[in-house]
Amino acid sequence: MTFDPTSLRQWWPKPTTPRPIVIFGAGSIVGDAHLPAYNKAGFPVVGLYDPNGEKAKTLADQWGIRAFASEAEALAVEGAIFDLATPPAAHAAILAKLPRGSFALTQKPMGSDLAGATEILRVCRERDIKAAVNFQLRFAPMMLALYDAVEKGYLGEVVDFDAWLALATPWGLWPFLKGLPRIEIAMHSIHYLDFIRGLLGNPRGVHAKTIGHPNHEVAQTRTAAILDYGDKVRCVLSVNHDHDFGRKFQACEFRISGTKGAAYIKLGVNLDYPRGEPDELWIRPAGGSDWVEVKLEGAWFPDAFVNRMANLQRFASGKDETLVGSVEDAWQTMALVEAAYQSSAQPATPIAGLPKV
Repeated sequence: MTFDPTSLRQWWPKPTTPRPIVIFGAGSIVGDAHLPAYNKAGFPVVGLYDPNGEKAKTLADQWGIRAFASEAEALAVEGAIFDLATPPAAHAAILAKLPRGSFALTQKPMGSDLAGATEILRVCRERDIKAAVNFQLRFAPMMLALYDAVEKGYLGEVVDFDAWLALATPWGLWPFLKGLPRIEIAMHSIHYLDFIRGLLGNPRGVHAKTIGHPNHEVAQTRTAAILDYGDKVRCVLSVNHDHDFGRKFQACEFRISGTKGAAYIKLGVNLDYPRGEPDELWIRPAGGSDWVEVKLEGAWFPDAFVNRMANLQRFASGKDETLVGSVEDAWQTMALVEAAYQSSAQPATPIAGLPKV
């Protein structure tokens, strides 16, 4: 088997006639990722709406688009794809106001918890809204290439997955997180859990512990988790957002091993965030004798947002048969998140004969 790294897929096909996009929300993620991605791809954004009209106008003026004066004006755009870059608790109420049969993208997570996700799913089913959740890590160029390499057999059967994060995340950039009871898994590692589901399918269960840190008041910033895939696949996540001792030994990486080959991924955006570093993908292919770097044509931010929207646009036009990360599929990621929190809340298996500390 000859390995050609340039043959690996990194981009989702673009829609031929993209629908206009209406954005709800004017937060940092819109200015940092959504608008740069859509501008790069040539997707038409007709405008955005935010209850904070001044904030909406400032961002809209920066990008030369319209700031809708009211929610009703935003909802009235015909044939639009509605991009809900809003807090998770707001998704269901906005979806309930969309025209029946609409196409929508909602920011992750899919609701604040599984109950919220279930309500979103109910609303979408009731109003025939074809919606996807913005678990866009599956669409990052490095991840599309990795999925492609696995599908083509360059790794053989995947039997090991390791996620290792030891870095310093500036949680203060997102003031809306203050006081929330669920942070690390619900807001960050949820991306990894969704990506893993895309790679390995649904696990049988999860063992997890997620905790905070004495140096701050963020609910959780450190997580250890094992996903149970039976006796053949080992899947482990070690996540520490409080390794704030300089860049030298920080890390944000995946190691995926198969029966015939392996892959290494560096998720650069999380290192020195928000400036970030380049992503990396290396593959030791089946039959190969050395690691080969896959030259990446884009990065997680903002290019995954391009690919995510491209799939939704093509699905809306009938070009794509499958809406990847639909609310039906994303609900299962939320169920995994819920199980992780339930596991974390349970006491560990006691060790017989040892005194309690």
